[in-house]
Amino acid sequence: MVSAAKLKRAQDRVVNARPFANKMTEVLGSLAAQIPEDFHHPLLDAREDERYLVVLITADKGLCGAFNTNLIKAGQTFLKENPGKKIALLAVGRKGRDFFRKRAEIAGEYVGLSGKGRIDFSEALDVARDVVKRFTEDEELDKVFLIFAEFKSVLSQRIVVEQLLPISRATEADENPEAVETQDYIYEQPPAEIFSRLLPRLVETQIFRALLESVASEQGARMTAMDAASKNAGDLISSLTLNMNRVRQAAITREIIEIVSGASAL
Repeated sequence: MVSAAKLKRAQDRVVNARPFANKMTEVLGSLAAQIPEDFHHPLLDAREDERYLVVLITADKGLCGAFNTNLIKAGQTFLKENPGKKIALLAVGRKGRDFFRKRAEIAGEYVGLSGKGRIDFSEALDVARDVVKRFTEDEELDKVFLIFAEFKSVLSQRIVVEQLLPISRATEADENPEAVETQDYIYEQPPAEIFSRLLPRLVETQIFRALLESVASEQGARMTAMDAASKNAGDLISSLTLNMNRVRQAAITREIIEIVSGASAL
């Protein structure tokens, strides 16, 4: 019941956040595809392919079915699919941190964010600024990936593994030029000033949306798991009660038979 109440609020926040996040990604992707090749920005420039930072978003609590297990499996799969890379994890959530503490390099941790069932933008801002700082200051860090659960419905959550940094200059027009019309933009400020402000905001928005998706997915998974657990407990109680009544009835029948047999013998 508690998860059902929290789920409604979390679901509303996810639905409200998606259009802004998607449109911002679309606009900045289109801008990035049209800027000159000689323009450079730390969040746009491609680097080597050796050292990764993975932001893994899990829950702080259990009792939510396979929610944490699926996310942890996605993290393990990512590590196995990139055996030659040096991978560090930024754990958002206690469950992911505890599991990978002795299995991978933990670059940082953020716990207690999803425990209250609500994510504030200031909390997402702290995570995003930490990621941007690590990527811009650490020249050996090549890519940043994000692993989280996308909310589909109460019964369905989709595990998403996507590259967060560097921001790709490629857009849908590169894959299918006929399907997308190229938009021309007029820059009132220099591109460097625009991207210096908007690119970090894009990272903040993507992480905030991922946290909202994760909270809604967690509450949906917990509600489903606890509902199934309640039904299973009820079925178990009914089965044990029936068995107890059968044993009790057999004992009563046996005592009656003994009394009748004794009376007949007398």
